[in-house]
Amino acid sequence: MKNERVVEFLRELEAVASPSGLTGEIIALLEGKLSAKGLKTRVTNKGALVVSAHPEPYAVVAGHVDTLGAMVSRIEGDGTLRVAMIGGWPIPSFEGEYVSVRTASGRAFRGTFLFDNPAAHVNKEVGKTERTLDNTHVRLDAETTSSKETAGLKVAIGDYVCFDPRFEVTDTGFIKSRFLDDKAGTAAMLEVIERLGPGLKALPIAFFFSNYEEVGHGAPAGFPPTAKEMLVVDMGVIGKTVAGRETSVSICAKDSSGPQDYELRCRLAALAKKGRIPFAVDVFPFYSSDAAMALQAGLDLRAGIIGPGVSASHGVERTHLKGLKATADLLEAYCRDIGNRTAPRKARQG
Repeated sequence: MKNERVVEFLRELEAVASPSGLTGEIIALLEGKLSAKGLKTRVTNKGALVVSAHPEPYAVVAGHVDTLGAMVSRIEGDGTLRVAMIGGWPIPSFEGEYVSVRTASGRAFRGTFLFDNPAAHVNKEVGKTERTLDNTHVRLDAETTSSKETAGLKVAIGDYVCFDPRFEVTDTGFIKSRFLDDKAGTAAMLEVIERLGPGLKALPIAFFFSNYEEVGHGAPAGFPPTAKEMLVVDMGVIGKTVAGRETSVSICAKDSSGPQDYELRCRLAALAKKGRIPFAVDVFPFYSSDAAMALQAGLDLRAGIIGPGVSASHGVERTHLKGLKATADLLEAYCRDIGNRTAPRKARQG
């Protein structure tokens, strides 16, 4: 299990904190890794990464490397920190999580995200009170008991708060971690790039690693002008009202923004059936992705969404190796199919 390449890609991605707006390190990691394979890389003005080996990509495969996180919004009189959310996350799921506070001066302090007055031996209401950003804080692992002492550490409003991912692989094939949305999808993209190898140069496909998806403007620009189609590789939804599973790839028929391209969705399902890839066509009730952002920006693209089923999304998430492999298998089949579909068209044009 630990030697599975897609799992190792995911492990490497999870080791780099990348809340929206603080993605330079992970983009640089990907740029170095992919340019070393001879692929053409370009960092957009907003900091996303475009990777291709073809001069005129017909399709763009997009995934996002940014994650949920927080930002210091106030230093309290006792030296603790109030935070503002980056993206949307359930406070109870994040309570008790270890964090790193990244200061503008380059220092990093460890800490814990806690409920105010959290000691059960002192506060009888600790288990009954609703958690909000107004009654939770970051307790720094530093000797500070006042706002002045905390400020003296060069901790300031606007500093990033990065939650620990807690990455773990079980001997039963499950991968547990925060931020599988969408580092699991990104790992599947890296796996397929590795599988295609030098053959990628013959395929009119670009890979787009967006860096602001969690805050709503990840991929509205920066695509190759020749692109006609977009396939987003993001998480598949798991829950009581949906059909997805952790051990398969989900194909989204509709999300909060509306239906995905019907022809593309049916094509993806046909490819999954042909390749005997475990999949589920699904409707995601409260979900948006880079596909919606691109379409709302007015890009003239056919768009679709696939991804491994991820349990407890935006919390302590979990997927399975089978779901990662199914996603990579379907993505590879899609890439090869694009090559087959565009080759005759190019021949006619010539």
